[in-house]
Amino acid sequence: MLRQISLGTLGLSVGGLLALTGFVAYATDNATLNLVGFFYGIPLLLGGLALKASELKPVRFSQPTPPSVLKLRELTATPIQNQIRKDVMRYRYGQKAHLDESLERLQLSPTDEERPVLKGLRENEVDGNYTLVLEFASPLISLEMWQQKREKIEKFFGPGIRVELSQPEEEQVDVALITTPQAG
Repeated sequence: MLRQISLGTLGLSVGGLLALTGFVAYATDNATLNLVGFFYGIPLLLGGLALKASELKPVRFSQPTPPSVLKLRELTATPIQNQIRKDVMRYRYGQKAHLDESLERLQLSPTDEERPVLKGLRENEVDGNYTLVLEFASPLISLEMWQQKREKIEKFFGPGIRVELSQPEEEQVDVALITTPQAG
């Protein structure tokens, strides 16, 4: 549940409400509420602003997952596939992009400007195996560069993973992480 709530928005809301209460209490000479508003409200408000400034929004599914694929995920998804799915579908703080460290280790992110950006994900079935597809906007890293790194991507996200790369449209690369039969 907390994964789907923006802590920045929560801090801004609660902090703003307490700070406003403090200002109203100050104007009406209510010392107790005044202290609560100033000593709790303003720091919460500032904390909420800081979190909001460093917030990375969750990535969403680009299409609904069929029930048969959900069942397949429960039975055969690798721990790494589940971790990736859960990590990118929650608010993150202090990161520039989802999977930024992974892309750096795979040498697919030479600079922040060239880094591919995860825009969506979807789950489907390929040859009877659970597949997690990561949809990257990749205007500056070509499909050929991704293909040169395919084996390294498999080792990085493995074991039990086979990788297929595709380019459904220009400047987009889909990375399909497919479970292998021995993983299930």
